[in-house]
Amino acid sequence: MTHLPSRLAKVSARDVNVHYGEKHALKHVDLDIRANEVTALIGPSGCGKSTFLRCINRMNDQIENAHVSGALTLDGQDIYDKGIDVVQLRARVGMVFQKPNPFPKSIFDNVAYGPRIHGLARDQAELDEIVMTSLEKAGLLTEVRDRLDEPGTGLSGGQQQRLCIARAIAVSPELILMDEPCSALDPIATAKVEELIDELRENYTIVIVTHSMQQAARVSQRTAFFHLGELVEVADTEQIFTNPQHPLTQGYITGRFG
Repeated sequence: MTHLPSRLAKVSARDVNVHYGEKHALKHVDLDIRANEVTALIGPSGCGKSTFLRCINRMNDQIENAHVSGALTLDGQDIYDKGIDVVQLRARVGMVFQKPNPFPKSIFDNVAYGPRIHGLARDQAELDEIVMTSLEKAGLLTEVRDRLDEPGTGLSGGQQQRLCIARAIAVSPELILMDEPCSALDPIATAKVEELIDELRENYTIVIVTHSMQQAARVSQRTAFFHLGELVEVADTEQIFTNPQHPLTQGYITGRFG
């Protein structure tokens, strides 16, 4: 597998292994994530996609018995270095989950939460600006402009997910991780989120875990196929879907197993 020069890779994984107790969940993964691209992680359930995603912002730290080894860097800096401030790391690496999870706060306070915690706004005017800009980038501002004081939990599922994306980008991350962000959404809401992903990659690097191969084909520039904890193949998305090099990838793409 050819590696990018490290200056071109936003995230580099070299021989990354994850154990949950005795279970070897991720095995010897080498993968480069390019800046300002969408990289899709595909593969059957339980194949290690989400485990790899959680390595990038150290969410596996919160799982008992989880052990990560190997080298994982963000802009050349070791994510697992003892001196890394995990709170700062998670500000740089935003996360959007499978099920929309707005806080039980107003729409405004959902988006303002991160900037307040990280001290990103000097005054109320600056905070207002961050919130409005984030909602606009998330394609939500026109729908909620007159409802900013209403609870975020009162929005539709698709709007809640875009609110969570606004919340993630409000702290100016460099990288956004999305763990099946559309699996709980209807087709119309899914289309809006996919359109948004395409717009966001101009300013952010995005890694998306998806069970939908059609979605991976629509939104990503690179696709990585995982199977039984191993990275089987990674290439430009078009190649993965039209001319996969590995028989396992071909079998998964053509629906022979999944």
